[in-house]
Amino acid sequence: MVQVVGIDHLVIRVSDFERSKAFYDRLFTFLGFEVLGEYGDAIGWTNGKTRFWIGEADEEGKKHPHRIGNIGFHHYAFELRSRKDVDDLEAFLKRENVPIVDPAAEYYEDYYAVFFLDPDGLKLEGMKYGERGSADGDG
Repeated sequence: MVQVVGIDHLVIRVSDFERSKAFYDRLFTFLGFEVLGEYGDAIGWTNGKTRFWIGEADEEGKKHPHRIGNIGFHHYAFELRSRKDVDDLEAFLKRENVPIVDPAAEYYEDYYAVFFLDPDGLKLEGMKYGERGSADGDG
């Protein structure tokens, strides 16, 4: 039987490549990612486990901006080490004037997260689940 062992990468299309490249480069530098590769119309980052790529949308795609609630992408969650890391991410987002749609809080039992938007309105999340259930507080 075929078995999935992980998610290798995510690729998203953006309306303004340079603007999104600058946004994601700041975000991923803060999150400990490095550039994996860059081509004329695409760039990817990795932390050794997760790969995230962006590429510019074509002209037809740019006619249909993303709207939360449409069929398709809802949000992408980055699992962080601790609740403190979620708080540190929120502080970084505030310093960078990134729109925060749901501030750092416990959204489900022992599920702590902050939700924010990229330049095209794609929803992203930094989260930590299960920290209170671990003896060392690191989940």
